[in-house]
Amino acid sequence: MAMALGAVCRRWRLFHRRVLIPWPTVGSRPGLCGLSSGGEGPGSGVRVRFGPSPTGFLHLGGLRTALYNYIFAKKHRGQFILRIEDTDQSRLVPGATESIEDVLEWAGIPPDESPRHGGSCGPYQQSERLDLYRKAAETLVKRNAAYYCFCTPSRLEILKKEALRMRQTPRYDNRCRHLSAEQIEKRLARGSPYVIRFHLDQGTVTFEDLVYGLSRMEPASVEGDPVILKADGFPTYHLANVVDDHHMKISHVLRGTEWLTSTAKHVMMYSAFGWQPPIFAHLPLLLNTDGSKLSKRQSDLFIQNLSQSGYLPEALLDIVTNCGSGFSGNRTGRTLEELVSEFDLTGITTHSALLDLDKLPEFNRIHLLRRIENSSSRQQLVMELQARVEKVYKEKLLEGEALCTDYVERVLEHRKGHITSLLDLLKPAYSYLWIRPPVPREQMEGLTTEGEKICSMVISLFQNWTEGNGTMAELNSELRTLQAQFTTTKYSVMMKLLRLVLSGQQQGAGVAEMMLSLGPEEVCERLQRVIVH
Repeated sequence: MAMALGAVCRRWRLFHRRVLIPWPTVGSRPGLCGLSSGGEGPGSGVRVRFGPSPTGFLHLGGLRTALYNYIFAKKHRGQFILRIEDTDQSRLVPGATESIEDVLEWAGIPPDESPRHGGSCGPYQQSERLDLYRKAAETLVKRNAAYYCFCTPSRLEILKKEALRMRQTPRYDNRCRHLSAEQIEKRLARGSPYVIRFHLDQGTVTFEDLVYGLSRMEPASVEGDPVILKADGFPTYHLANVVDDHHMKISHVLRGTEWLTSTAKHVMMYSAFGWQPPIFAHLPLLLNTDGSKLSKRQSDLFIQNLSQSGYLPEALLDIVTNCGSGFSGNRTGRTLEELVSEFDLTGITTHSALLDLDKLPEFNRIHLLRRIENSSSRQQLVMELQARVEKVYKEKLLEGEALCTDYVERVLEHRKGHITSLLDLLKPAYSYLWIRPPVPREQMEGLTTEGEKICSMVISLFQNWTEGNGTMAELNSELRTLQAQFTTTKYSVMMKLLRLVLSGQQQGAGVAEMMLSLGPEEVCERLQRVIVH
């Protein structure tokens, strides 16, 4: 117990020292400070970034990283920056860059600065910042912190195969680190292809992480000098993210824990430049329920696919934070505003979070119910449902009624809390809402010989029924009173008959709910067809 309490105290001191106490003025970041317990005004210096690679479309894991950065920025009245890290030109997916920003805006977490919105620290696409990286790499070469490497791909492949044969981890042997200035000049003069590698110094690198605490690593003992500028002039992640985080004045780096082991190299690079590193907070992995890592190959995780499947952005934000840490309790139904207000970076644990997509429909049901009950957001749902219904049913639609705003609102009101998605209302079970089903006369006649009489009396009931003024309980009471006038037809049989006439189905929503959704005029129209025929 004493050891556990001591660890908590050390972690709190770490957070207080690195986050709550203003930073000194360093390099080109005058006045940049950390957070204060009393809240900050604009310009407080809290700047975070989300740097996705457009090698695929955004999935739930990426959305979660973006969300944590967004809510951290808004919690402390800072800035949230979107930076597109497109240095791997061979793997770019057409349209992915635009899609990423579209998704963030759809999710309600738009960046303050981005390729689309611009900003004072742009451009925000790394492929447009190549000259900056080249100059930075040359600066490191001049300071003997980096060097030209002329090793051919074939030589590197031989090194890799030999290491694997010896059952060792492949690593570069730092051969070109020892080239003389004369040897380098001759090769450059010949036009020999080269990359630039960062010189990893021997020794221990120590840095503090707001989630994982104090870390000590010796990168030079486990890997060779990493490439920071490739032969095609594009930087690797290590150089680009350090240079960009500095020039974009990033104060806190919140990223996945897969980058934790690379942070030591980044700290060394900051030191080589003479720059103050940002504060790091590595987020634990978001895993599938079987413990496997989320993958861009899992199509059911793509935000675009989830949106097309009827899932709301609020539900996605809720589930990716609910299965993790950093929030008090484990309740569902948090709004974005509640996520911002309740977020506590010190509450993030190092345990991986398991994403159970089987729970997503329930999350969506809760947020869909909330939207339906809100007058402004309900209008959005009405328009979306109108568009989806028109696309599915087209010329079969009820004339003039099926897409009427009042009618669609009435349908949503009666089905709220029961449906998990708007797409539920497009399923065959709800087709009666949008088209008039055929009259199943044989089934009706098999139920009772009083079918036409029942329909006539229900028509009489609805001719005196004022739309919108009667409740479901009142309508059920009226139907029971009506059924008492029949000697051979039980109430349950009468309900089966009315359901068949109204929907063409033997099972489904309650008859009273069907009637209130359809409205008196449509109910009478469908009942009349039985009598006429």
